[in-house]
Amino acid sequence: MPTEPLSQKEIEDRLRELPGWSQEGDRIARTYRLGTHFAAAAMVVHVARIQEELNHHSDLTLGYNTVNVTVNTHDAGGAITEKDFSLAARVEEIAPSHGAD
Repeated sequence: MPTEPLSQKEIEDRLRELPGWSQEGDRIARTYRLGTHFAAAAMVVHVARIQEELNHHSDLTLGYNTVNVTVNTHDAGGAITEKDFSLAARVEEIAPSHGAD
């Protein structure tokens, strides 16, 4: 069954539940700041493990002490779907354990 794109209102409503996340064109995104480069790298690995578990993958960019996450759903034509918000919520759950803000 194909994943359905969310309406703009649904996207805006869901973003209110995820402080720090925003819509950037056809994606939702967030940049996390961490105390060290090693902490940022560890968070990337943790996010990658979650993505494998969900079989839904974001673009991850590792900076010196930052992790940037951007996601949309390729099998929905690059639209924002519930799958993206499920992944974002999981990332939010683990971010504090890495010291991310």
